[in-house]
Amino acid sequence: NESIVIFESIKRVNDDNNEFWTARAMARELGYSEYRHFLPVIEKAKLSCKNSGQSIKDHFEDFLDMIELGKTASREMLDIKLSRYACYLIMQNADPSKEIVALGQTYFAIQARKQEVQEQIVEDIKRVDLRGEISIHNKHLAEAASMAGVRNYGLFTNYGYRGLYGGRTMQDIQRVKGLKKSQQILDHMGSEELAANLFRATQTDAKIRRENIQGEARANEAHLQVGKKVRQTIKDIGGTMPEILPVSDAINKAKTRIKRGGISLIEVKP
Repeated sequence: NESIVIFESIKRVNDDNNEFWTARAMARELGYSEYRHFLPVIEKAKLSCKNSGQSIKDHFEDFLDMIELGKTASREMLDIKLSRYACYLIMQNADPSKEIVALGQTYFAIQARKQEVQEQIVEDIKRVDLRGEISIHNKHLAEAASMAGVRNYGLFTNYGYRGLYGGRTMQDIQRVKGLKKSQQILDHMGSEELAANLFRATQTDAKIRRENIQGEARANEAHLQVGKKVRQTIKDIGGTMPEILPVSDAINKAKTRIKRGGISLIEVKP
């Protein structure tokens, strides 16, 4: 494919193995006679980037590059490192009458879609892994709670949710996130939210056992306080409160996508 050859030939890779393109090389390939004529296209692409809610500096990075000026001479000149997404936006704002621009639109649209799929699979793997961990640790927590004298495990569970979710019970969380009563909230959490709940479960389990907490009321209070501590930690580091995090599709759909991607669940574990 002509577009693949053209744009792969000017692709570069940084020390972290992340691919990028340079603005000067892109201007040459797109047929701009002078780099300054290409700069308005970059500015339009930056505006599109900002309007899409993305950080411009994450996709357009100024840097000094050695530019060859003929066969024997070279000079350090200001250039811009362009991410794949930046290149996609440039193609949307470049001169559409140029055939190479049309080729670029196709190439970077395909590459952007590939990245979306890859990122989705990575998130799916994280979710499935964390969901499995929570299932295991919830059993440990239930055992510790039972040893402490907890008889109403549903109430005990809600004390933990109330701590982590700012006073909201499981039923409240379902309503806030638009889930049906039959839908388990853990099955519709993204990896970030699952990780917070895993931390809540493991730390409550450890606290009950370590402090040899006895009595249903004390166990409930311990779960509440751990949940509050996890919530405060999220707030302190500038994180998103769990009730605001987006709802994910059912965990079984994530498992299906992983299988379709040729990844067995055995390979999920490190």
